[in-house]
Amino acid sequence: MVRGGDLRLDPSPLLMAVLNCTPDSFSDGGLWSGDQAVEHAQACVRAGARIIDVGGESTRPGAERIDAPEQIRRTQGVISALSAWLRTEGRNEVAISIDTTRAAVARAAIEAGASIINDVSACTEDAALAPLAAAEGAGIVLMHRVLEPTHDRWSHEHGSSLVEGDIVDAVAAALAARVADVVACGVARGSIAIDPGLGFGKTVQQNVALVAGTAQFVAMGHPVLVGASRKSFIGAITGESDPALRVSGSVAMHLEAASRGAQLLRVHDVVEHAQALAAWRAIRELA
Repeated sequence: MVRGGDLRLDPSPLLMAVLNCTPDSFSDGGLWSGDQAVEHAQACVRAGARIIDVGGESTRPGAERIDAPEQIRRTQGVISALSAWLRTEGRNEVAISIDTTRAAVARAAIEAGASIINDVSACTEDAALAPLAAAEGAGIVLMHRVLEPTHDRWSHEHGSSLVEGDIVDAVAAALAARVADVVACGVARGSIAIDPGLGFGKTVQQNVALVAGTAQFVAMGHPVLVGASRKSFIGAITGESDPALRVSGSVAMHLEAASRGAQLLRVHDVVEHAQALAAWRAIRELA
């Protein structure tokens, strides 16, 4: 699912490390920019991350939108420096993704060395993004969401969702439609991963159901990315209000998704997830 075919989904699942170059992300806003961001990414690679997901706009509930030039300012230099380091270290197995809904940001990131576009809008915000991915041969992650972050605070605060009926069926149908539209724009099916979009307008119960229903998404024939890391629904389940202290709950959710076939896990805490996956794999090898 990545330009040049360097990214192999083995051993599965792979860890995608979150690198938010933002001042307002929900759990690590303001921590990573410039050289510090590059150093953190390097540490994530050494710990076992196979993808570094660089973002310049927060997608937390209620977040303000950031224009493309500012997203580029926050991310392009970091991606360029990280890409150069990966080449120097011979780490061809590690890819860089850009977390954006804007084609201009994605283009700048690809020019700097990114090879995957992680779009939480599933190419609904910017009509130029899917054709860009097709032209560049970039991998693309299509995520399901009910509301964009600016309007998501209501559902976040009230625990309500606009999705009726079976949440897994509804999200699978919506993702299938987005895959079809992106393929129609010229993106190769083998370049597409899908993400059920934990959070993003779903209730606590719906988020849990989506993790439990991972196999249904896997059956759609694309790598499935699951990103439960530190999210508020884990806080609601565990009673932990501090996102940074939701690591154990995040690991538990991700191991359940992995056991149901998820191939990509988007995480903040790479060391803890890498250790948990090593133990998980050791057990599965005996099964």
